[in-house]
Amino acid sequence: MESTLQVAADHPAYAGHFPGHPILPGVVLLAEVMHAVERATGRGAARWSLANAKFLQPVAPGTALTLAQVTSENGGVRFEVRAGERVVASGTLAPRD
Repeated sequence: MESTLQVAADHPAYAGHFPGHPILPGVVLLAEVMHAVERATGRGAARWSLANAKFLQPVAPGTALTLAQVTSENGGVRFEVRAGERVVASGTLAPRD
């Protein structure tokens, strides 16, 4: 399943991360992933744990992002965030039950 992640170019996190060369903090990117997974699965963020995450490329303000997520047999979710053809982050969420 694919969806678009919306992070405003003027998001306040850009201001302090890093002045003069802003990039999206990983925690903000993960929060957007969690919201999208919550919408797709109906499971709240508190019902997931982050099994792993990799941040592969910086994300500049205004970058269009696409989230691809796949649910595994054990109920976990593997995700990949792309900016065009570039993979900028990936990881796995494990269900807490």
